[in-house]
Amino acid sequence: MRLFVFGCGYSASHFIHRLPAGARAVGVTSRSADKLEHFRADGMPAFRFDGGDAEAGIAEALAVTTHLLISIAPGEAGDPVLATQRSRVLDQMPALRWIGYLSTVGVYGDHGGAWVDETGPLRPVSKRSVQRVEAEAGWQALADARDVPLAILRLSGIYGPGRSAIENLRAGTARRLVKPGQVFNRIHVADIAGALRLLSAQARGGVFNVTDDEPAPPQDVVAYAAGLLGIDPPAEIAFDTADLTPMARSFYGENKRVRNERLKSAGYEFLFPTYREGLKNVLTP
Repeated sequence: MRLFVFGCGYSASHFIHRLPAGARAVGVTSRSADKLEHFRADGMPAFRFDGGDAEAGIAEALAVTTHLLISIAPGEAGDPVLATQRSRVLDQMPALRWIGYLSTVGVYGDHGGAWVDETGPLRPVSKRSVQRVEAEAGWQALADARDVPLAILRLSGIYGPGRSAIENLRAGTARRLVKPGQVFNRIHVADIAGALRLLSAQARGGVFNVTDDEPAPPQDVVAYAAGLLGIDPPAEIAFDTADLTPMARSFYGENKRVRNERLKSAGYEFLFPTYREGLKNVLTP
């Protein structure tokens, strides 16, 4: 496996550091100069990519890439990698065997708390989720044109070391918002890396929900994290009276329970099947 990653952020970085034996990263991209410096200090070929012209060296790295991972969100102008690299993926990547695309369960939209799986209708509510549906379709069309498998990983709310209710409580920023009947799925970043490792090693295509076993009310997760820390949880705040940004409020406009049986059927065993195991890991890795 010779892996190239467009957009090596929180999730993709965890995968990079958990590649199977014999695999290597031939290139990663970031918009951040600090991140690029960090990657290069680790001996990793790193290139700046902000959706415009590709930095010198990307073409050479892609020419030997066998596995391509896309972890950049689309914007108003669509998917930046598709917009700038489509012809290169089509015609200048002779070794390509697999493409992975990190998407979101937001593409399902609101299902009133009902269970959804990969066969369910896509009813995106927010503009960013509409853009994700379009990007998924664009990558599928490109993968079909190249005749290589595409794995679309639809991720639920990502948490892990440095990004969880544990850190929010310690920083004094955690809130217990209560909207009756509201639940969310979550996924530990290590399970994203694990799912990527499995699907890329098998060069398996398809759509997979990468999500935990237990959709839960967000206030319960904060309370559980407070218990782990041995502190009192924050007071509950009614959602209707909460001061939220438009983006934060939009998340609560989608209520669903997301199934993960397809990923399990592919052979994946979750390291952290619920937020309880995951938060314990964050606290004592």
